Amino acid sequence: MRIVLLGAPGSGKGTQSQWLVGRFHIPQVSTGDLLRAAVAKGTALGVQAREAMDAGRLVADQIVLGMIRERLGEPDIRGGFILDGFPRNLAQARALDQLLAQIGQPLDAVVQLNVDYGELSRRIAGRRTCSDCGRVVNLLTSSPQALERELCPKTGQPHRLFQRPDDNEATVAERLRVYEAQTRPLVDYYRGQGLLRSIDAEGDVTEVSVRLEQALKG
Repeated sequence: MRIVLLGAPGSGKGTQSQWLVGRFHIPQVSTGDLLRAAVAKGTALGVQAREAMDAGRLVADQIVLGMIRERLGEPDIRGGFILDGFPRNLAQARALDQLLAQIGQPLDAVVQLNVDYGELSRRIAGRRTCSDCGRVVNLLTSSPQALERELCPKTGQPHRLFQRPDDNEATVAERLRVYEAQTRPLVDYYRGQGLLRSIDAEGDVTEVSVRLEQALKG
């Protein structure tokens, strides 16, 4: 199964991607992870990405697509994949379609996770990231006791949590504005291809996962 998850920042794409990994045994392809790995390894595409980031520019779509092409050529992709964080706009969606057609891996479904914007603001403001392993938790849904019991896999110690600069309420409105302008049009784009499924992504995480599985079966 080849899936794209769409949704505004804070809608639960990362959480549901991880659930899909366990449920269908297919890998999550995160553009953020691909970029960080390529930069750390110093690959040709990673060097280009670092030059753009160091200059304060967005990483060009062709660089990201090159990384996705390389990742989709690996053996574990044969049974399917979950794309998380890409595409973000119509130009990227069209380029992705061309890439997937070239490698014979067309999408099976695109799922839109719908969450009220007021709830999104609360979720984003509650997110914290471990500075050692990158694990993301949410103070709204994780109890303090659970967070204290869970140890960082890299250090063996409790997670050292921090709030990313773009996860505070002051930046949420701008991030949602960009989403509405650039990413929301993908809903109609994929609806036109007959690929779109749409689910209510509010409420208990497990309930959302059930809705997601039902949408994929439909």
